[in-house]
Amino acid sequence: MANGYLEELFGLSGQVAVVIGGTGVLGGALALGLAKAGAAVVVAGRDPAKGAARVSEIEAAGGNVTYMSVDVTRRESIEQLLSETLGALGRADMLINGAGVNSASAYFDVKDEDWDRVIDSNLKAVHWGCQIFGRHMASAGGGAIVNIASVSSHLPLSRVFAYSASKAAVVNLTQNVARELAPQGVRVNALCPGFFPAEQNRKILDPARIEKIMAQTPMARFGEPHELVGATLLMLSRTAGSFITGASYYVDGGFTAMRL
Repeated sequence: MANGYLEELFGLSGQVAVVIGGTGVLGGALALGLAKAGAAVVVAGRDPAKGAARVSEIEAAGGNVTYMSVDVTRRESIEQLLSETLGALGRADMLINGAGVNSASAYFDVKDEDWDRVIDSNLKAVHWGCQIFGRHMASAGGGAIVNIASVSSHLPLSRVFAYSASKAAVVNLTQNVARELAPQGVRVNALCPGFFPAEQNRKILDPARIEKIMAQTPMARFGEPHELVGATLLMLSRTAGSFITGASYYVDGGFTAMRL
């Protein structure tokens, strides 16, 4: 009985999920989790080699997965991703907007090109994903979108000005798009991870900064990528998440509560 009930609440069988940024560490964990929950998953990214590795990992776990190329800095590439998904799988029920980049420097050293690169990848691409896939979902009778934000959406973190601004805007955009699309059956929520061993964190955090983060996190550790899956399944599930839209879920080991 328990397994059947959980499947009814959280199962994704018969649905198609597109994970933009699925070649990355966190996006890959989400793609694997959705596949284990029964979804046919499209792993979308720019690196075919990483895409092939992710496909092999998910297939080894018994998942139904396809890699498709996308460049989130080009609207037409995201439009093509939707078209290819519909051509190959016939539907697109769920979208995770998970591509993102970061840049760290002192504020007076922030370069315009770095600022624009972060805003384009982290915010404009999310807007395009919501608009392009959201329009399709609305016409198809409903769907669910999860945008990846961050604990830095509302907490100041040192040296990541464009990143924090972009993630705060993602939360605001999520709320506005959720309100706009709710009457059409499309739910839009945000996942706000704390500190995880993602590639961008390894590049910008020195050992001293890592120790400080640990001290500020009640659970005294980084998150593991698979720990993002549960909240994501809740937001995407047609049953468990049926009345959840415009929400922001923090998965951060208590970091946000510690900073209140």
